[in-house]
Amino acid sequence: MNELYEAIEQKIKASGYPRAISGEEVYNDICDQIDGKENGTYLLLSKFEEDVVFEYHITIQDEDFNLGILTMRTPEGVFEADFDA
Repeated sequence: MNELYEAIEQKIKASGYPRAISGEEVYNDICDQIDGKENGTYLLLSKFEEDVVFEYHITIQDEDFNLGILTMRTPEGVFEADFDA
């Protein structure tokens, strides 16, 4: 799982996101957001920090999910990481 967490962190940092980030925390937040959801495509909003909102563009399948785009809205600006690229 560490490789997955590192990949998440690298994509987010490459977007120019200026804050410290934990791939594990992002992954766990996604899992919490999709818990109990049916298969489909969703736009999920999460207040990741007090002044930061993450928008997850996610497709949920039977046993897994695909994070397509993560948009991070912060006071410093809006940052976007494309996980399908």
